[in-house]
Amino acid sequence: MKFGKYVELNEYENVKLNYGTVDQKNLKTIFLTLNSWLEPIEYDNHDKIIYNSRRKIKERIRNEKNEYFKKESIVDIDIKTKGIKRGKRSFMDIQITLFTEKDFLIKMPEIKKYLQNLLENIIKNDLNDKNFYNFHKIKK
Repeated sequence: MKFGKYVELNEYENVKLNYGTVDQKNLKTIFLTLNSWLEPIEYDNHDKIIYNSRRKIKERIRNEKNEYFKKESIVDIDIKTKGIKRGKRSFMDIQITLFTEKDFLIKMPEIKKYLQNLLENIIKNDLNDKNFYNFHKIKK
């Protein structure tokens, strides 16, 4: 029997956005995913940029005021930094786990809108605030 649920959100700045849960009957967590191909604009210390982005995402979630989610989160940014070079695109996969404060329907319009806005703010302010990368839908 399948208990999970997966919802696609609108794409934002060439980044695919989705969210879901592994058990909608006993809702304890929501996972958010962001996927894109990224290309560096200039060479920099990518490990440091990714570390700082992860920290900013966690801080943003901690400072959000929402009755449905706790302030704790798990942020996993999967980018192979050794292969990032100018003129070459690398795949980025980010998964954020939010812990729920109370039960709700995963497809509620207010939840969907809140998560879409949260992810757009993460892209705009935490991943690309200094324009280190260009995001692309496809590898080439």
